[in-house]
Amino acid sequence: MSPIAADPLPPQSWDEAGALRTDERAAIPADADLTPSRAGVLVILLATLPMFGQIFHYMKDLMPLWTLSKAFPILSLPLALAVFRYPMAPMSRQVLLSFLWLMVVPSFAGIFSFNQDFFTGVAAEVKLLPMLYFFSFLGLLLLLQPTLRELQTGFLLCALITFASLVILWAVIPQSWYNEHYPEGGGPLFSADHRGNRIRMPMFFGIIAIFYYYRRFLRAPRLGSLLAVVAGIVLIMVLVKTRALMVGILGVIAFNSFFATRGFLRYAISGAALTAAGVMLSLGYFGALLDSAATGFDMRFQTILKASSFLGISAMRWLFGVGTISPTSTDSLSSFFDHFFFLADITWLGIIFEFGVIGALLFLFYELRGLLFYQRALQPYIDSHFLGSLRDYLLYVLLISNLYPPTLTPGETAVILAIFGYVWLWLQQHGAEWPKEAA
Repeated sequence: MSPIAADPLPPQSWDEAGALRTDERAAIPADADLTPSRAGVLVILLATLPMFGQIFHYMKDLMPLWTLSKAFPILSLPLALAVFRYPMAPMSRQVLLSFLWLMVVPSFAGIFSFNQDFFTGVAAEVKLLPMLYFFSFLGLLLLLQPTLRELQTGFLLCALITFASLVILWAVIPQSWYNEHYPEGGGPLFSADHRGNRIRMPMFFGIIAIFYYYRRFLRAPRLGSLLAVVAGIVLIMVLVKTRALMVGILGVIAFNSFFATRGFLRYAISGAALTAAGVMLSLGYFGALLDSAATGFDMRFQTILKASSFLGISAMRWLFGVGTISPTSTDSLSSFFDHFFFLADITWLGIIFEFGVIGALLFLFYELRGLLFYQRALQPYIDSHFLGSLRDYLLYVLLISNLYPPTLTPGETAVILAIFGYVWLWLQQHGAEWPKEAA
């Protein structure tokens, strides 16, 4: 079964005035797929998507699922064997070469910077293993052959489960479960701080669902789609209370609103978005963005100074990075620098510290390639709110990268790129005049 159960449309489309245009090929509408979803495919997607989406990757409170999530990049790797039965998917070489560079170079650098052996340094980079989901998830897709409707349904059901879990946990968890004192750098599922009670629920699927329904609303303004967007944003704002999430979501919504409207309406929406952002930054826990005590800015500033001083004036260190201390080592960055030293706190400088400028560029191109690939090779040929929402998530990752580094959840991007590659393979199989993006 193909990802879109429809024949390629003839080379025709309609202009804004409603006149038939024959100078360009029309996009395949995603709703052209009227094939009923297969229960077996949906069950497999619902069972595997949370692991591929790294939902439990930092939930130490759920130790069995956390352990499975850490091991899943290796356990799922045999699925990548299915990829060899098909032509090389786009982005394959970039993902593989980026992964090898980011694993090997910092591990060598750590030998000289922190006096640890190469294999101990490799253990420090296990956080990058989810990049291999590009190959294993693509292999799963090629084996299952899901339609876009089935993929979309799987993602939206995972989003519904995520939001339902948030509400249920908020309703039943006693106050004593909210941890007010936890180690620096730790992230318990339930915590209480200056923002109040928080549930640190990973929102990969929930955010994609918000982008999906907002795209539907922009195309055909309906109250149901708008309510879904508002409900999702409110639940994240009230229960999750992660500032980076809200900044990224509102940024993508404002971006899509600007380019989906014209004339006075475009500038009215832009003005409303700026006004809303200003109000939110001055109220509630968003106001803490400007509070150095609440955000730990003083501590982050000290980390920036120490990291910059350690890199010094060495071009080699800035270019290739210095690696990091493996969690399997008896030492840690905090003890080495005599400071609560966490690279995630200083985002892109932390990436440059560990991987160098070259590594930082590889992470940047990892996200940008997906954005450009969607724009050039998919959007002109398939009219899909779901694929558009996946593209929106890549933009979201870039928007929040100065608050939440992309090194923490590279598997999310890998899954999105795998879906793009899967759809591209279908396009290549069903028409010689479809895009010929280089692998």
